[in-house]
Amino acid sequence: MKSHTVRSADGTSIAFETTGKGPPLILVGGAFCDRSAPASGTPLAALLAHRFTVFSYDRRGRGSSDNTPPDAPGREIEDLAALLTAAGGSASVFGNSSGALLALDAAVHGLPIPKLVLYEPPVILEAGRASSFERLAKQLDDAAAGNRRSEAVELYFTKVMQVPAPAVEQMRRSPMWAGLERLAHTLSYDLLITARGPSRLAEVPAVRAAALVMEGGASPGWMREAIQTLTRAIPNARHRTLEGQTHAVDPRTLARAIEESLESLP
Repeated sequence: MKSHTVRSADGTSIAFETTGKGPPLILVGGAFCDRSAPASGTPLAALLAHRFTVFSYDRRGRGSSDNTPPDAPGREIEDLAALLTAAGGSASVFGNSSGALLALDAAVHGLPIPKLVLYEPPVILEAGRASSFERLAKQLDDAAAGNRRSEAVELYFTKVMQVPAPAVEQMRRSPMWAGLERLAHTLSYDLLITARGPSRLAEVPAVRAAALVMEGGASPGWMREAIQTLTRAIPNARHRTLEGQTHAVDPRTLARAIEESLESLP
């Protein structure tokens, strides 16, 4: 792995690593993810390095990347644009979860992305629920700013991901909780991306990339239906189900699917 930084349009320093040799591929993680995340960071990059030059990066405010306020979804599109420049001017992009929505928005804005692979973008087609996320984002920001990071993490799990309270309490007692708290101030970023809701369906016809959208076969029915609806709205998009997988996808299964997808897309 080689470590680098790149400057985004607003001057924010974005940290990234590269590994492998071949066509450039940028990985975009979702909520609670920095570039160490198993299914969107350096572990996934290592599984793809035999075929691609893989860029794994810390989204702004995470890991070694800076965080220049005020945040807005457009700033993260600019960050990805800076990564594309560092990759030689264009690159395939893989996005996981809310990172998939960020990658999709970048393609809508015309960034030079010839191939786009998305895993379980959390498309919320119910307008009321999507708009409620804007209010919740403010709660998350207030909790993180008040150093109530644990509260922010719990809110995200219970209100956004709909994880049952007993399961959240079990996670709270695990060693992983401290790492989740460190990223609490970035949770509103992902929530505001997701809050776009059904309006995104009217925008994705602007995508010119060849795209593949994937879902886990063991994921909830409402999520799978929304992902399939999104896929139909994207020109030149294909759909694929990874049987037996959930939102917490196995990185090796995911790596094989990404490689196969990028080789099959025109």
